Amino acid sequence: MHLPQWIAAWVLLLHGCAADQPPQAASTRTDVRNCSTDPPYLPPTATNTTARLAALRGTMQAHGIHAYIVPSTDAHLSEYIAERDSRLGWLTGFTGSAGTGVVTQDKAALWTDSRYWTQAERQLDCNWELQRTTWIESIGLWIVEAVPVGGNISLDPFLFSIDTWNSYSQALHSSGRTLLPIETNLVDQAWGDQRPPPPSSEIYSLPAAFTGSSWQEKVAGIRQQMEQHVRQPTAVLLSGLEETAWLFNLRGDDIPYTPVFYSYTLLTNTSISLFVDKLRLTAAAQLSLWADCPGPLCVELQDYGQARDHLRLYAHGNVTIWLGTQYTTYGLYGVIPQEKLLEDSYSPVMLAKAVKNVKEQEMLRAAHVRDAVAVIQYLLWLEKMVPQGQVDEFSGAQHIDTLRQAQEHSHGPSFQSISASGLNAALAHYSPSNRSSRKLSVDEMYLLDSGGQYLDGTTDITRTVHWGVPTPLQKEAYTRVLMGNIDLSRLVFPPNTAGRVVESFARRALWDVGLNYGHGTGHGIGNFLSVHEWPVGFQSNNVPLTAGMFTSIEPGYYQDGEFGIRIEDVALVVEAHTKHQSGEEPFLTFEVVSLVPYDRNLIDLSLLSPEQIRYLNTYYETIRARVGPELQRQQLEEEYHWLQRSTEPFPLGSAATTATATTGMLALTPFLSTLLIGLQA
Repeated sequence: MHLPQWIAAWVLLLHGCAADQPPQAASTRTDVRNCSTDPPYLPPTATNTTARLAALRGTMQAHGIHAYIVPSTDAHLSEYIAERDSRLGWLTGFTGSAGTGVVTQDKAALWTDSRYWTQAERQLDCNWELQRTTWIESIGLWIVEAVPVGGNISLDPFLFSIDTWNSYSQALHSSGRTLLPIETNLVDQAWGDQRPPPPSSEIYSLPAAFTGSSWQEKVAGIRQQMEQHVRQPTAVLLSGLEETAWLFNLRGDDIPYTPVFYSYTLLTNTSISLFVDKLRLTAAAQLSLWADCPGPLCVELQDYGQARDHLRLYAHGNVTIWLGTQYTTYGLYGVIPQEKLLEDSYSPVMLAKAVKNVKEQEMLRAAHVRDAVAVIQYLLWLEKMVPQGQVDEFSGAQHIDTLRQAQEHSHGPSFQSISASGLNAALAHYSPSNRSSRKLSVDEMYLLDSGGQYLDGTTDITRTVHWGVPTPLQKEAYTRVLMGNIDLSRLVFPPNTAGRVVESFARRALWDVGLNYGHGTGHGIGNFLSVHEWPVGFQSNNVPLTAGMFTSIEPGYYQDGEFGIRIEDVALVVEAHTKHQSGEEPFLTFEVVSLVPYDRNLIDLSLLSPEQIRYLNTYYETIRARVGPELQRQQLEEEYHWLQRSTEPFPLGSAATTATATTGMLALTPFLSTLLIGLQA
């Protein structure tokens, strides 16, 4: 599901992913490459890149380029990208969502984080070195060693964020090598006519029933923020595809899993310019955009390719342009004089989109009820079919997509399902294919991380199950992951608390016994938009949590080569009902909107506190109340009875003893003190 380079770097720093640990020996495995043998061993999942590298090197030579840097994103720094923008994937064969490639005339290397090391060893051929880090400093050092003094290092400035460009510039500073932006993309030239064509599907308006407010109201709100800002910017530049889609209540299908379309927007005090392929707009979409013409709410349609030239021309005037640096490329940023810039990490549109109004909250709740129906259907189907040996990871992923597609307002999956059995589940972001797919077995754990796009909301949920007899470690690890999910979900915290301050509550039960996980604890989620919606979540660069935000809560544990566990729910930040109120703003807590029960077979009740069991029982009452009627409405009686069995209340007598609970609270005291210090920082 994945994210820009700086996020992966944060993950490695915070959680101590051992980039310096030696990889598992490949010689004993047949699923990964072994470049030390003669001839080298390549698994069937690897891609032969010899001809592709030769084509790129020929283009580099023609442009006088000694090293070329290839990222894994597009001109809008999107998480998911269209096939025509998958330049790194085409060049390397590596399909992970986060990575950077560098090619010289005689070397090639790929940098990626720990989520994708095994995947890279399965997909790369021996033309490529795998660098097990994402630090730009590491890339810079490699380039300095590979390229002689006086060499030219080049990249496409429209594929790199402002911060990433600055990091490369700093890494190569005083090295005697020159960093040159070149607007002709060299991979595109090497790819040639085999590169997929631009999208041609319709760009359409959302029906009013599925919007939180009209686009005119949204524009008025952003303009009000412009007027109230101390710098009084004259324009807001939107580069992120979700920003324009949300602002105008438009959707498209240009990017897999995310209903957006290629576009830019320049919103000024008196005008609105939308840069898009206007021939693809439906008649209804055009009527919506032109409903208030002429006037300040009239949207002027301009060609998508004219955005930079229009921005350059606008910047000649007496203007101040407000932009979010996280989603603006250096290619656009560079045409605006520094004195005319107003920079924030995120644009005012990105921040407004993150806080859902009452109607948007209700839509997301409704989407999760129907999504729960599909997941419950799937879990019941697995219980019947897995013992017969008739399900593999890939067919399972296809089946959950089919079940979701049958639900009302469905618009496909929100990401490629992570359907992982046994050792594959230890890869946090593994996805099966018809070339590599394990049979599901009653003797192994199975992890499904999946989600759906619906007109009223986006979903993302993970459940881990075991149909046989789990090992003591599997059961304890699962229970402790569940404890972390519960502890964070029921937490009450002060307003304006940063997610990074409280995310450790999801880890404490694992930390108590020396376990941990190497990915983030959660991310924001959209209303029929991105399944990973920034800037909400629990990472260091996320904004403080505010009532109306939705975030996932997804602790996990991964035993390399054996099994993996993740329990993920989506939760809404809401006001907490506390006995006292110490300030003007109420404290906050979470309302979990994912509504699928956990696997009872994997829960060790003796580890849970009475409070945790009460929370589980209350949550199960909510599932019954919300999902039960929908199952009956859809005449899914077998699934309804499965739900009743799966949500039977847990006996409080099975909870951890008072002595155990007291010990846990004593251990928590310094932990809480540390967090409170963080809150005050």
